Amino acid sequence: MKAIVLKHAGGPENFYIEDRPVPQPSSGWALIKIKAFGLNRSELMTRKGLSPDVKFPRVLGIECVGEVEDDPTREFSKGQKVAAFMGGMGRDFDGSYAEYTLLPKSLLIPFDSTLSWLQLGAIPEMFQTVFGSLFLALKIQKNEVILIRGGTSSVGMLAAQLSKNAGLILISTTRNPKNTKMLMENGADHVVIDDGNIFQKIKAIFPSGVHKVLELIGTSTLKDSLLCTRPGGTVCMTGMLAEQWSFPEFTPMEAIPATVNLTVYDSGQIRIGKYDFQQFIHAVEKGKVKLTIGAQFNLTDVAAAHNLMENNAAAGKIVILT
Repeated sequence: MKAIVLKHAGGPENFYIEDRPVPQPSSGWALIKIKAFGLNRSELMTRKGLSPDVKFPRVLGIECVGEVEDDPTREFSKGQKVAAFMGGMGRDFDGSYAEYTLLPKSLLIPFDSTLSWLQLGAIPEMFQTVFGSLFLALKIQKNEVILIRGGTSSVGMLAAQLSKNAGLILISTTRNPKNTKMLMENGADHVVIDDGNIFQKIKAIFPSGVHKVLELIGTSTLKDSLLCTRPGGTVCMTGMLAEQWSFPEFTPMEAIPATVNLTVYDSGQIRIGKYDFQQFIHAVEKGKVKLTIGAQFNLTDVAAAHNLMENNAAAGKIVILT
């Protein structure tokens, strides 16, 4: 099989194409024939050496869709379509940047679908992140005002659709005014140009602030997002588009306004169930949700795909087809 191996941290030129034996599964693990996978910002950070626990060489990739090739315990049948979700893959053990991978069965969700592998490859972590952030962390409710900070990201675009489908009033942000039309067409009621400090702009639209904030940029804008939130509202930090894990200095009593709630969503800690995943796939099949796929690449073009992701030039999910 072919595998894309990161020999050591650094630029995308550190990816190497290797021919490797197809691995053999043991109890509790299954061999998956990978059909497609989406790229994730966390993989970019790992490639750069910002995930300190990852040992190299490593096959990256925290998600994939494909078919079961071999399950020694026959819990999954050969050919069963499955999705694999974040949970050590691509970090603690080799992940999805390959034609086959060995995965713990606890990371797998079986599904049925008529969608193409390109469409399916965009779904797992993007859906899990959005669904978990909106419904588990933020607990969104109809008629609330939600601010999506980082609206042109793949997660931001999907979160906008699910928020509108749930009956919320939506504000999306972008740094580039040229993206305004795209965000409006994706459901935004208001688009705010983000220069890092937008709370005055938000208060000009909603003087009391917003009910909910989905923070996808990260710690560089989190304090400002807290200021955008009305008393009793909630900010969920989910993304790190700015690639900063932590504050240089954080004083909670100063940074968090009184009665405003701050939470996070991490798909490595809380997993979405089979039913919700299958229902989302059906929603895509019926045209109720549109997947924003920014670009597709072949497996051997992972380095080029990483360049595109690093330059924020995809305008949607980047999907690799094997």
